[in-house]
Amino acid sequence: MLKKFALITYMLFVATSAHAQTPFYQGKTLTIVHGRDAGGSGDLRVRAAAPFLQKYILGNPTIVHEYMDGGGGRKATNHIFNTARPDGLTIGNVGGGVIANAILGETGVQYDLDKLPFLGSPSSTTHYILFTRRDAGFRTLDKLRGATGVRFGSQSVGHINYNVGRIMAWLLGLKDMRDVTGFSTPERDVALMRGEIDAVAVADDLLTRRPEWLDKGLVDLQAIYAIPREEKHPRFSHLPEIDGFVKNERERKLLAMFRSFRLAGSPFIAPPATPKDRLEIIREAIRKTFRDKEFFKEYNKVVGEEPTPLMPEANEKSIRELPRDTETIELFKKFAGPGPLPPR
Repeated sequence: MLKKFALITYMLFVATSAHAQTPFYQGKTLTIVHGRDAGGSGDLRVRAAAPFLQKYILGNPTIVHEYMDGGGGRKATNHIFNTARPDGLTIGNVGGGVIANAILGETGVQYDLDKLPFLGSPSSTTHYILFTRRDAGFRTLDKLRGATGVRFGSQSVGHINYNVGRIMAWLLGLKDMRDVTGFSTPERDVALMRGEIDAVAVADDLLTRRPEWLDKGLVDLQAIYAIPREEKHPRFSHLPEIDGFVKNERERKLLAMFRSFRLAGSPFIAPPATPKDRLEIIREAIRKTFRDKEFFKEYNKVVGEEPTPLMPEANEKSIRELPRDTETIELFKKFAGPGPLPPR
């Protein structure tokens, strides 16, 4: 009888131990809620990372994608923050605009940045280049800074390229700069070459999108707004940095705010009450993914660009250090709005 009891006790111990060692995610499904429609570059970035997340999450869960477009990512972020079950089986991926929307007090924001876990982003580095059409005659930055009424082209009021162009023009001290909006990206490129606009401030994808502009000397590169500042562009590092034209703390904070908005890239997020151990499992999988050389190859193949990963810790740090004072917020709104540039 004693032997039988001992055998039963041993079997229960083995069964309990085996159960305890079974990874939480084994046999489960992890849902990634996208704050966008399917098929765009943000979708492709996540899809390039998904197989590696599945590989590195203990238990190798099935990963499915759901799309919740609306409000520039606000709809999906509100869902993750308020509605999604905090069981570690749902995370989100949204555009960095959700950070700007919260800081600037945009309508429809129903989430708290300080309570929302940020888990890292596959893209973070963005270098904005201010360049002018060669035929406009601004061969040097001094000539550009001495000009009046330079026409800047962008998609729309409040668009990223609109905002960054106005910030750079302001810090460079351009006189009476003029905004010309209403373009798609291809239309803006055509307008520049036709002489309908003189200048644009765009991300460094110019290298892949319009390499002939550089090869044939059709444009003059004037200045760079590096994000993050510490990471130099291998081809454009010789350009004057916009930070060199800052005169005071007010202007420094403005640059820091925009940098933080853009540095977030397309971050992964999670419901606030997700158990810490499950969050750490996902964070560690993201860290391993972003260090995997095969991920870089897959990302390049799927997205058509090099990944610039932002680790979970750096993602959280950028949110904590984001300027939030009223003066900086109101100043930034002047650049994102339709009015004239503010006085310096």
